[in-house]
Amino acid sequence: MNGPIRRASLRRGTAAVSAALLCVALAPAAGAAPTPPPSPSASPSVGAQSGGLDPRITQIMGKPEYRHAQWGLLQTEPDGGRVVHSLFPDQFFVPGSTAKLISVSGPWKTLGKDHRFVTPVYALGERNGSTLSGDLGLVAQGDLTMGGRTRPDGTVAYTDLDHTYANDFPGAVLTPENPLAGIDQLARQVRASGITRLDGDVIVDSRLFAPDPELVPTPVPLIINDNLIDLTITSGDGAGANARLDWRPKVAPYQVTSEVKTVAAGKPSAVTVTATATDGGTRIKLSGTIAAGAKPLVQTSPITDPAAFGRTALIEALERAGVRVTADPTGPNPVARLPRDYEGRPRVAAYTSPPYAQYAKLILKVSHNLGANLGICLMAVTTGSHQCQDGFPVLADFLDGAGIDRTQAELMDGRGGNPADRVTPAVLVQTLAYWQGTPDAQLFREALPILGVDGLLADNCRSCPARGKVFAKTGAAVGGDSLNDRLAVGAITIAGYLDRGDGRFDTFYAGVNGASTPTANPTDVLGISNDLANIAAYLQEAR
Repeated sequence: MNGPIRRASLRRGTAAVSAALLCVALAPAAGAAPTPPPSPSASPSVGAQSGGLDPRITQIMGKPEYRHAQWGLLQTEPDGGRVVHSLFPDQFFVPGSTAKLISVSGPWKTLGKDHRFVTPVYALGERNGSTLSGDLGLVAQGDLTMGGRTRPDGTVAYTDLDHTYANDFPGAVLTPENPLAGIDQLARQVRASGITRLDGDVIVDSRLFAPDPELVPTPVPLIINDNLIDLTITSGDGAGANARLDWRPKVAPYQVTSEVKTVAAGKPSAVTVTATATDGGTRIKLSGTIAAGAKPLVQTSPITDPAAFGRTALIEALERAGVRVTADPTGPNPVARLPRDYEGRPRVAAYTSPPYAQYAKLILKVSHNLGANLGICLMAVTTGSHQCQDGFPVLADFLDGAGIDRTQAELMDGRGGNPADRVTPAVLVQTLAYWQGTPDAQLFREALPILGVDGLLADNCRSCPARGKVFAKTGAAVGGDSLNDRLAVGAITIAGYLDRGDGRFDTFYAGVNGASTPTANPTDVLGISNDLANIAAYLQEAR
């Protein structure tokens, strides 16, 4: 991976870094001569170290960048949980996005893997033939993609580097699906119900839960294209030419202009995205340069008012479907006109999502932060609450029922990015072991990135013996160290399953807290993340 990681991005920690750090080719471990790892902690609940570590692992742990760091390691066998390796299994570590193993498990169990989100549209007025005198109400249900990633076979599409990380890492690739597919489907259903004219307005009902500022990125009940405008910049025909621009989803009143110029091949590409606050972020301007012949560059800009955006998107979709709407499509979302409830109101359309297991796979494969936080809110909704914080007791109940010691986890969000988040290796291994005893064991395991195959581990270990035999969630928390002009690595972690053959899968965790890089070059951080991928591979290969 080439290109700068901006210091501002690094200071945001896991939100900026966790998803992509392991998207590099696996390189041979290198560094200082092998040194013994730290002594394991005695843990009656988990067990002590069993067997010697692969010398390649101890060599990694002895590198200079880990001189002041703390390593954690735990590997257990599936039958009886015999400990294979153990280093400080009950000590708190910064989890990074490995916390998603816990936060995704909660809604998976609470909602069920087959749960589908049904987003209805109700007629709120009187029908006179094909004319509805009144409003249409779209009642948002917390659907993570609203059809914007759904393939023809019903699965949810993802790319190895998701567009939600496009502003922090070069190389993000958009899925080919139409981000407005679910909205378009609703509009066609309204037309199929016989309505051809709406003398009224379209209202998005977002009362399912209240936005919680403690959860960043903040989930809302209606999410279209991850609440992002995608901007794709392609180089022009030679140095000095204007770059070409495409963007999606094209919904009023959003407008995008570009002043990006093409520079000579080989020169760095640097694009800045600005959105004017006076227009509510709907006027987006791009400036900067892109090298001739470079791959298209994807950037994003936030959708500042998702409910108003969804309202306009549905009005425009209705017009495309042949339904005339008299309301101004770019007006405000008139929530004051919503009814108390929808009893007795005719439902004229409904979009049904893929099953939740497909969303869990998206969240885990690409480290989808918004989706992980959304799960907290959705668990709250199952209790009748509109406050996302009420999802944490539901998560706690799941962990208690699963026999997972929740006192070994401290979480303030679903993505693992809050500065207070901590987990022990033991609690993550317990979570992984829980799933092995359920009918969903294979489905959960294969929802994780697979070493050398897909997700955030797609580019690692493509030619090593462990390729395709490690199923694991990665995590990172990285910030700047201005004092020493280097990067401070709060955590690089990996946890999942090791295919031991004959249908046996060991559970494992490996992580390092408190490492530092020699320089401020982001490739040094990628080297640390690569070390963790190496460790996972070496654990799998050991016999």
